[in-house]
Amino acid sequence: MSLTNQMKNQHLMWRAGFGPAVEQLKDLSKFTPKQIFTALVKASSKKPDYIDVADDYLKGLWMGIEEAGRQQKKEMDKDERKKVQQKNREGVRNLNMYWMHEMVNSAAQLREKIAFFFHGHFACRNLNVFYQQGLLDVIRRNALGNFGTMLKEVSKTAAMLNFLNNQQNKKDKPNENFAREVMELFTLGRGNYTENDVKEAARAFTGWGANVKGEFQFRRFQHDFGSKTVLGRTGNFDGGEVLDILLEEKQTAKYITQKLYKFLVNEKVDNAKIEWLADRFYKNNYEISKLLEDIFTSDWFYEEKNIGAQIKSPVELLVGIQRILPMKLQNEEALMVLQRILGQLLFYPPNVAGWPGGKAWIDSSSLMMRMRIPKLINDIDVMNVTPKDDDDTMMGMKDGDVQMKMPKKAGSQQAGGSYAGMKRQQLNADVDWKDYVKYYESTEREALAETISKVLLQTKSRVSMDTIKQFADQTGRENFIKTATLQIMSTPEYQLC
Repeated sequence: MSLTNQMKNQHLMWRAGFGPAVEQLKDLSKFTPKQIFTALVKASSKKPDYIDVADDYLKGLWMGIEEAGRQQKKEMDKDERKKVQQKNREGVRNLNMYWMHEMVNSAAQLREKIAFFFHGHFACRNLNVFYQQGLLDVIRRNALGNFGTMLKEVSKTAAMLNFLNNQQNKKDKPNENFAREVMELFTLGRGNYTENDVKEAARAFTGWGANVKGEFQFRRFQHDFGSKTVLGRTGNFDGGEVLDILLEEKQTAKYITQKLYKFLVNEKVDNAKIEWLADRFYKNNYEISKLLEDIFTSDWFYEEKNIGAQIKSPVELLVGIQRILPMKLQNEEALMVLQRILGQLLFYPPNVAGWPGGKAWIDSSSLMMRMRIPKLINDIDVMNVTPKDDDDTMMGMKDGDVQMKMPKKAGSQQAGGSYAGMKRQQLNADVDWKDYVKYYESTEREALAETISKVLLQTKSRVSMDTIKQFADQTGRENFIKTATLQIMSTPEYQLC
């Protein structure tokens, strides 16, 4: 079957971004995928601004000199410590909403999408908002740059050093956690190193830490300057030299390539293509942009077997809806509750391995919740659910703070909470339908449902268009477009991209 430019470009926009924005729809049939990709690269070429959401109270504590910061922390009473924790939670919550807003509205879709990938690759859970801001900045700045540079910068962030316990990694008493995860999750992958490699690498990372302001510090008196043997190489290595050794291993290029292939192309890996891509990635000195070009400008990327083959992650789903249907949310924090219910809360990965993705996104309760989101946005459905009251992952939000309409039976297992006595609160989304409705102005009435389906779905719907028409509002053309759109978005096929 011959695929149209529009279908190919929608495929590209979903994989190299978070789906087409409504204002881009008219261009998808006019230009070739290569032209669209070139435009995506150009739009992402500018260095991103640093995202700073921390409030003045925390900045006042953070900007003091290190010793004063330690003294102040030491003298804080229970209420003050609680206030700092709460402010940090609020900061991470604001960071979540700010970045999600960037994913929805930024023209730099390619950068934000690849940064989103590496946010999961370098998974880090840390309640210090300054540390998380610093890590996110490293990832966004390097997302289309050099993987080796990103690896080295990430490895020196306060967020990662603290999360992986390297602050406790000292000579004569090495902590292996950081070294192990650098090998297993960030570079080589499990099974491509020995336990002795981990032990020796851990010695090389001794003395790596950060001060209270989040700045990297090499504490030479805690560093083991002795000889180490890592992956068959022997020397008085420090942490940076171990990272270089890991990058010299072609297995690292293969591991990153395979992970990106699963994220951008298909969960079912084509080993021949992985070998070809990894070889070029390695020879191109880990330049991420060249790897992306090899993927997105290839003919095989646009093969039918790769289109509509991915399950949207919760963030991709929520962001994609907002791009095609621009909206103002009176209750933006409800999006975070939806992230949590659906299993992907930004900055709160389930563990150091990040989110598993693929079919793990879908179970009976989460699928029902996903299919109700379009109607929830339009205030049609009645929903009420609160995620598990975990003060860490809920960032201080308690029962009744942020909730949404949801039927009592759906999502109970996923949310892990009870439903008795909960307040009802709408998402309150004001959707701007103007440009979306206008896009269909030249489409004949009888062809509307089919045309809308082709715009929204990357795979053929098993729900007949007659059924969509039956449940859509037939009282006028505009009402039909709106309601048919919400009906199609509420099908299982909309969960695929």
